[in-house]
Amino acid sequence: MKTAIESTSVKVSGLRNEVSINVDRWGVPHINAQNLSDLFFAQGWNAARDRLWQIDIARKKGLGLLARDFGPGYLEQDRASRLFLYRGDMSAEWKAYGPDAEEICTAFTSGINAYIDACESGSAQFPPEFAALGNRPDRWKAQDVVRIRTHCLVLNVTSELLRSKVMALAGHKLGAKLDILRQGLSHGVSATPVEGFDPAVMTDRVLRDYALAVTPVSFSLERLACQLQEASRWNVVAPSGEVARSAFEQGSNNWAISADRTTTGRPILALDPHRTHTLPSIRYLVHLTMPNLDVIGAGEPMVPGISMGHNGTAAFALTIFNTDQEDIYVYETSPDNPNRFVYDGGLDEFQVIEEAIAVKGHPDQPFRLKFTRHGPVVYEDPKSHRAFAVRTVLTEPGRAPYMASLSVLRAKTHQEYVRSLEGWGAPSVNHIYADTSNTIAWQPSGAMPIRGNWDGLLPVPGDGRFEWKGYITPGKGPSEVNPARGFVATANAMNIPDDWSRNNPAVGYEWSDHSRHDTLQYELGRNNHVSLEDCMRLQCSTFSPIANRIIKAVSLLLKDVESEPTWDFLTAWNCDLAADSAPAALFEVWMSKHLGPLLARHDGASPEVVALLMPFHPPSIARWLEDATPHKALEEDLLGSLKSAWTECSTRMGEDTGDWSWGRLHKLHLRHPLHSIVAEDWSLEPIERGGSGSALNYATYRLSDFSVSAGPSVRMIIDVGCWDGSLFINNPGQSGVPDSAHYADLGASWSKGEYKPLVYTRKRIDEVTSQKIILSPA
Repeated sequence: MKTAIESTSVKVSGLRNEVSINVDRWGVPHINAQNLSDLFFAQGWNAARDRLWQIDIARKKGLGLLARDFGPGYLEQDRASRLFLYRGDMSAEWKAYGPDAEEICTAFTSGINAYIDACESGSAQFPPEFAALGNRPDRWKAQDVVRIRTHCLVLNVTSELLRSKVMALAGHKLGAKLDILRQGLSHGVSATPVEGFDPAVMTDRVLRDYALAVTPVSFSLERLACQLQEASRWNVVAPSGEVARSAFEQGSNNWAISADRTTTGRPILALDPHRTHTLPSIRYLVHLTMPNLDVIGAGEPMVPGISMGHNGTAAFALTIFNTDQEDIYVYETSPDNPNRFVYDGGLDEFQVIEEAIAVKGHPDQPFRLKFTRHGPVVYEDPKSHRAFAVRTVLTEPGRAPYMASLSVLRAKTHQEYVRSLEGWGAPSVNHIYADTSNTIAWQPSGAMPIRGNWDGLLPVPGDGRFEWKGYITPGKGPSEVNPARGFVATANAMNIPDDWSRNNPAVGYEWSDHSRHDTLQYELGRNNHVSLEDCMRLQCSTFSPIANRIIKAVSLLLKDVESEPTWDFLTAWNCDLAADSAPAALFEVWMSKHLGPLLARHDGASPEVVALLMPFHPPSIARWLEDATPHKALEEDLLGSLKSAWTECSTRMGEDTGDWSWGRLHKLHLRHPLHSIVAEDWSLEPIERGGSGSALNYATYRLSDFSVSAGPSVRMIIDVGCWDGSLFINNPGQSGVPDSAHYADLGASWSKGEYKPLVYTRKRIDEVTSQKIILSPA
């Protein structure tokens, strides 16, 4: 049945020719233009139509402009954000993304500005958040798109800090052993401080500004009412463990299957990138069509193009590839001149940039930002004559998040695809590919620093002895094309072939739980005829291999113990972390809150160290138990920890286990950022979720209350060659405007594992169009 169409015509200054935007019944805009400038202008206009408040806040946060609109409570966050802005040569920056990157960003931002103009003139409506806060959106410049970097996922300075703190409390040797329970390490390495670095110098203050720069913007009446003399109070994100958790809880799954292994007889590419859940979603789907270009997929609404999807010939997707792209440097500063530091046998000087930050209701506030040859200075301790800086790939040319996608989305052969990834800087990703010639490929991409004389697991002195020796040359990293097994699959685990590792520099040692990777390898390897439906089921799978490993290992340690009801309750379970499962609730409470701390204490951890190790690394817990020797004290402690977990579940859910369920604890709360300051109910009802960080249906949680923190919002399953057969979902909807029909219309389907058609051909688009917008030159 054909959808009734709402039609609108809009005259816009800045267009060359007419552009049509067909919005389908699921909120996906299909934009059709006659030239590149008009196409990306319309993408920017449409991004503002659906997500203006979201992208305006993201811009102001990234450029350090929040205090101008919202007052002194945002001054410290502005200062921190400015430390991590790209400040280099813009000609080198634009060149990195291709010959038309500046033209595309100019058109894209002109489109955003044109929509803002329409709101100012009254021909379009501002999203209601602007009225609630009493501010207005800013006009964009093309360079804003690429100068902002702090929304990008990179590793691993928060881990360096936590590892240092564990070593300072427990001693170097014991601390390195205990820290494995927080974050397992690959390739058999063990963290050891380099000469001249004392872990005891590291405190939470070192990365306070870094955490402020990368954390989302929060709103509260208290923060908005902050006075200038209180501005310094708004400078702490959370305890160090929370900051570390956010760095490691965001991953993704993706896979590509060869035509001879599918029921369709065509390749299938599936993807579900995981990020911290937000309202609206961090992802946005769009279809961009012009002569010689026809791409559809998802990206971030403040970036032109798409980073995952297909172009009618080739499909592409990404997951985080855990390259170590950051380091903390510790400097010895001169007692006579704090603007100088020891370097290469002499003294070097900080670069000092004077800036004034506008503050609502107050004069501009002056700040001095300092930088070393390695990066921004995030803390100075004048009493000990030390300074600390973060080196990150994000401050170098060509590292703007996802901007290399402007080349990737145009690649229609594997050779073009590989060439397009040579400029990919950040984030470091597992790129996968499938095309209509039945070529599938895995191509890790991103700036991969070479450290000649240290491993990157701990901070190092900034005295010149520890320098990056360039990057692994693009095209020289590991890769795989058309493997004999008939599929490629990634899930943030250590997946570098041994033969490559033996002959090349390490790219990093900290990887995500291997469980999702193992599940994919097993399920895709055993099924010779994978269907689109199979891919949907895999993406929604809540089975936990880690639960299976831990229960088997503990069973061996308790094999001589008489029957215990709490243990019997778990051993009868199928290790599926389904939302309605009572044993799943007991297991996750036990593992995360009781079992991990028990094992750390057995290894000699003090209560202070245990707190730093949380949340524990599930594979490290499993490995500890698998390697343990049974003895009476351990048996008693294991059962005691399980009983403690049972008591906690009873306290949280009642004595009757019939009332228990994992979803009752494990809920996704999609709260609007202004939920605490507006009367309107723009937040959504909590959603009970299954899964965990070890399940393909990824759903990490906060230890304080088990509420879901990260997971997939957008999911796609692409039928390569029969493009209209592709499927998607985006939680909770495409629009960020609370009164839009597409604000939350996909949430229920997402929760149930139901997908919507990702239509591509003109015929199918016309059949499902619910709104048509014609943009014409003014």
